[in-house]
Amino acid sequence: MLNIKELLEDIKANPYKEIVIKSPHTGAVEFADIKPGDKVRGRSGSYSEKPGTLLANLTREKNRKPINAPEKGEVVNIRTELEGKFVEAGEELLTIRHFLTRKEVIELILKKALHLFRAPERAKYYFIPEVDQKLKVSGKRSVKVQDGMEMLIVSRMKRETPLAYSGPEGIIYSVYFTRGDNVDAGEPLLGICPEDQLTTIQDVVAKVQSEWDEE
Repeated sequence: MLNIKELLEDIKANPYKEIVIKSPHTGAVEFADIKPGDKVRGRSGSYSEKPGTLLANLTREKNRKPINAPEKGEVVNIRTELEGKFVEAGEELLTIRHFLTRKEVIELILKKALHLFRAPERAKYYFIPEVDQKLKVSGKRSVKVQDGMEMLIVSRMKRETPLAYSGPEGIIYSVYFTRGDNVDAGEPLLGICPEDQLTTIQDVVAKVQSEWDEE
């Protein structure tokens, strides 16, 4: 059984994730006026319509495109030797250290603590009507699942087929897909919590929400 409190202590000891910014396509690199230690911001706005801090420009066939920071953080490394050079798609350009937010810490803990039921193929997923209705009326944690229970509908290329849940018995704690959106194979659809672990997980989530300081 996963020691959730120990996991939280491990995250506290290293509360960052490294974001490697890569060239999205071929082109000549021109870095923006940034240096290691600088703080950058990510996308913002009600619809994420405001781009993050400009990190570099990439020029290909006289077409100059910006590369912006996807999340807020601190620049820790810039490959200045690439300035003015032509690079291939996927070339590492710089690294940002991002301090984890409360929401990200909670998601990290949940994805370790819960049983993740994953998408078997790239497709759109929907709950069957009975489950969908119960979720809407009573909320996620009202639905108990067990191995073999028919839960979802897989929609792909005008074909709809039922999908049964496979895994340990528990309750739906997290839903990772949005109705109508394509989900890649292997991505989580549901996070299932064994009933005897529910109180422990809720306590840890409450602890993170009250104690986690965001930069």
